[in-house]
Amino acid sequence: MSGGRVLAAPTGRPVRVRRIAEDDWDAVVALEARTYTPLGLSEGRDALRSRALASPDTCFALDHGSRLAGYLLALPYPETRYPDLHSPEREPAATATTSRNLHLHDIVVAEELRQRGLARHLLDGLTAAARARGYERISLVAVGGSDRYWARRGYTADQGAAVPAGYGPTAVYMSRAVPDGPAPCEATKKWADAGAPRT
Repeated sequence: MSGGRVLAAPTGRPVRVRRIAEDDWDAVVALEARTYTPLGLSEGRDALRSRALASPDTCFALDHGSRLAGYLLALPYPETRYPDLHSPEREPAATATTSRNLHLHDIVVAEELRQRGLARHLLDGLTAAARARGYERISLVAVGGSDRYWARRGYTADQGAAVPAGYGPTAVYMSRAVPDGPAPCEATKKWADAGAPRT
């Protein structure tokens, strides 16, 4: 997906999913801050950028027409582990070669474009990337009471995982097997459109 792909959108404007570019970071940081600062979970540029550098082939930008409308950050992490929100990634190469789990750390769609099915393009790209690279599971940390939302999409709470530190009092570590075949449109079209669990 390095060159991106242009897709149809219900908004009438073309949608493109592509790798995150260096000049996207101002817009990515602004989207992240607007979404997560009210929850006390905003990470800052250095931590966010380090996630994408750790696994550039599993992190995506979403263009809606001529603007950056969303992004997704996912990177290999051992099962039941997750990024420290306030620390950049330190050893991406070692983690990438040993983990069969892909951690969906963050997904955001611009506030004014939510509830239009745009996030499904990011999630379809993530599922395709996970399959292509041989990952067996996708994990996330659901925050702000969003665990029921993710449970309806096939994610289950891991009873062996500790309550995620630093992600808020209602955080839940969840995961699911990488689905076989194309991701069904109905199951993914509203993922993260609602203000987004930090994943």
